[in-house]
Amino acid sequence: MAKQTDATDLQRALKACQGSFVSVAFFSMFINVLMLVPPLYMLQVYDRVITTRSQETLLMLTLVVIFLFVVMGGLELVRSRILVRVGNRLDMLINQRLYSAMFKKTVAIPDKPSAQPLNDLTSIRQFLTGNGLFAFFDTPWIPVYIGVLFLFHPWFGYFALGAGAILFVLALVNEKITKDLLAEANSEHVQSQELANSNLRNAEVLHAMGMLPGIMGRWSAKHHEYLVHQSNASDRAGALTNVSKVLRVLFQSLILGLGAYLVLAGNLTPGMMIAGSIIMGRALAPIDQIIGGWKGFVGARTSYARLNELLAIVPTDPQRMPLPAPRGQVTLENVSAAPPGQRFVTLRGIDISVAKGEHIGIIGHSAAGKSTLARVILGVWPTQVGCMRLDGADIGQWSREALGPHLGYLPQDIELFDGTISENIARFGEVDATKVVEAARKAGVHDMILHQPSGYDTYLGGGGGALSCGQRQRIGLARALYGNPILVVLDEPNANLDEAGERALSDCLQQLKRDGTTLFVISHRTAILKGVDRLLVLKDGQISLFAPPDQIAAQQASPIRGISARPRAAGGRLAPVPPRAKTEDAPTTGSQEPN
Repeated sequence: MAKQTDATDLQRALKACQGSFVSVAFFSMFINVLMLVPPLYMLQVYDRVITTRSQETLLMLTLVVIFLFVVMGGLELVRSRILVRVGNRLDMLINQRLYSAMFKKTVAIPDKPSAQPLNDLTSIRQFLTGNGLFAFFDTPWIPVYIGVLFLFHPWFGYFALGAGAILFVLALVNEKITKDLLAEANSEHVQSQELANSNLRNAEVLHAMGMLPGIMGRWSAKHHEYLVHQSNASDRAGALTNVSKVLRVLFQSLILGLGAYLVLAGNLTPGMMIAGSIIMGRALAPIDQIIGGWKGFVGARTSYARLNELLAIVPTDPQRMPLPAPRGQVTLENVSAAPPGQRFVTLRGIDISVAKGEHIGIIGHSAAGKSTLARVILGVWPTQVGCMRLDGADIGQWSREALGPHLGYLPQDIELFDGTISENIARFGEVDATKVVEAARKAGVHDMILHQPSGYDTYLGGGGGALSCGQRQRIGLARALYGNPILVVLDEPNANLDEAGERALSDCLQQLKRDGTTLFVISHRTAILKGVDRLLVLKDGQISLFAPPDQIAAQQASPIRGISARPRAAGGRLAPVPPRAKTEDAPTTGSQEPN
């Protein structure tokens, strides 16, 4: 975890945009100076033009004012465009780092995937490009306007100070009474969005079993809580916003009355009276604007805090010296592991060594720890105790981008992504047609792909489009084999295969054996495991047996049913067991494993 004193990538990205903010502040200086043009024009018209009745003076003043307004409009346009580009630059500087952090957090906490960080970045960018930010650049010029009012008359200055103080107090009250409600509303909104996304991912199941009313009721309750908090916060903020606007107009009117009194007393000119009202309105406008845009500011602040927290807990990968290409030797040294975020250990004391090119079958009852072991071997889940080594190096020492092409993984739940079949097989890198076809032939899926509407260029929507479960699984296998990886892990690769698919899978495993690929195969259907070198039998997260299949067959009639942990003899070897009565074969249907 990053130290709290270290700047996050978001803070560094904002600092990189610092020059643009300085430019905006520079343009804001001239814009605020030009905001004095209307009251000064009014002052000259009342005190000079009307008294002298000079049309030439009026014409020249009007032409100058028109020119200055054109300049101010141009400066406003430039300032606005700079902020739009600042928002875009911030997005470009941080979006890939943010996407990577979001991805890594999902890997670490697989039960809570969320794209909310991208929405948070959008919220910040929209605030930077909106009018709400202009108020923060205009606020420092309030003392200048009040100073001009003091030059007109001290009472004008004191009146403006009092009015500004009242509006400033309203801004603080607005922050205090809406902060918690807006935070709760944002939290409820995020949760309702995540719930809706989860429901949409399982829309087919919900529709098939008529679960929509119940699941929609849960979402509706969460969404209702968000609306309640949002409405309460908006009601309070709206009331203060209206009060602020009314007070600002009232103060502008009252200062006219004060000016009229000073004019009658001979202490002020009529032009100063009108100009003073306009200047005070401009002085109070930023405070009024801040109150009106407070909701957007609070939303951006909340998003900023969430992004900072994410980038702090998911630091960037350190630069590592490149290691030689792995050969495929796997060693697990007294490994204990659990799914991320869980304290209950699902693997305990796993201590094995697998040579390059060796094929290992992994079997055991559901929840025995098989899928956890697969993820530990691939380095997806970290170990709590012990070490997973690839060619003698801790797998965490490898850069994932460098190691990934040497690994192949077929999970239980097959996910294909938006793109063509060839892009999915090529892992969305540069599509090498030769390697794509080679991987498809090895997986026995080449002919099936050719029968698709556009062959390898057939576009798949999210989840694989119209492909069957077996077809998706076989394309997923081709993806795992793309580029001839040296280590392949297959988790229930035959769960959705028919007889032809089983034969193609068997041929594929034999080809991997000839290629010298290190292989781990998890399966409840033991027919596919006949060609493995050794069987690893897990029970309750521990190794029950680890030996060649024929040796296990000689010791126990069934490698899955009736297995009990055996004590180890001196030297770590498995103690012999007495002969057992033969039991029926294991079931031939695949089952999903929660871990």
